[in-house]
Amino acid sequence: AYAERLNGRFRDECLNEHWFVTMARARRVIEHWRIEYNAHRPHSRLSYLTPARYLAMLMTKRKKEEIVN
Repeated sequence: AYAERLNGRFRDECLNEHWFVTMARARRVIEHWRIEYNAHRPHSRLSYLTPARYLAMLMTKRKKEEIVN
């Protein structure tokens, strides 16, 4: 189900929005979308945080636990 959701988003947000004349252009646009999707946009699975912010939150929590222990 997760892969189907990702494929649907990829088609709706990337492939249907762009006209690719060359493979090089397609690679650039798709890579930009991938980076945006994986690093900069909030994900419901991560409590609507971006992956970078979620990682920072986990690292802060881990440091606090190390101080307590």
